[in-house]
Amino acid sequence: MTTRGEMEAALEAVLFVSSEPVPRKRLLALFDEAERDEAEIALATVLERFSGDGGGVMLEEVAGGVRLVTRPELHGWLRKFFEVTGASKLSMAAVETLAIIAYRQPVTGPEIQELRGVSPSGVLKTLLEKRLVRIAGRKEVVGKPFLYCTSREFLVHFGLKSLKDLPPLEDFEDAQMLAIPEEAPADPGLAGGDREETILQAAAELDEQADAPDEPDTDGDERETDEPKAAAGGGAEG
Repeated sequence: MTTRGEMEAALEAVLFVSSEPVPRKRLLALFDEAERDEAEIALATVLERFSGDGGGVMLEEVAGGVRLVTRPELHGWLRKFFEVTGASKLSMAAVETLAIIAYRQPVTGPEIQELRGVSPSGVLKTLLEKRLVRIAGRKEVVGKPFLYCTSREFLVHFGLKSLKDLPPLEDFEDAQMLAIPEEAPADPGLAGGDREETILQAAAELDEQADAPDEPDTDGDERETDEPKAAAGGGAEG
């Protein structure tokens, strides 16, 4: 029989080593069925332990799970320790494109280009590689361009429980650019397709667009923004 103390220690250890949010159901599944009631009490104790104001780490619920993270007020010390480089940050062009996708999703590459005035090919490829955006299907128009949406990794990266936790549009200078349009229908045949194959296909099409002489890509903006909170199990998040 597992003691309460052993359960709490096991739960803390799992949360510490995991760089991804862990659903509560999965945490409780660590223990035998007969121990689940006791495990729930142990989990509640662990959650309470890391919910206070003291200490350097805290528990937060994001993307349907629980994870240990460093406290945001200590971010300056982490930057100093890890000497974070620009490679782990998003360029301003990437942040602008990601904001458009977050608030207007699903949205196509041409629609993003119309809003930003520059080709988003390079930035979209980067966001796909970082898994911050995903392919939601194709828009039923000439050329059938891909529809882009934010991913679960987007929620994890920015510490959001859901898209409802996005800041209001009023917080942005150009809210008109981000205004949410009518939702475009996604290609139903894509939903069950292979995700990796779809991403690779999208990246290849974006490469072709970037190489086109009449569509120069000016998204190489190296201006950077601050990183989100660091997960306790994986150091500073990128």
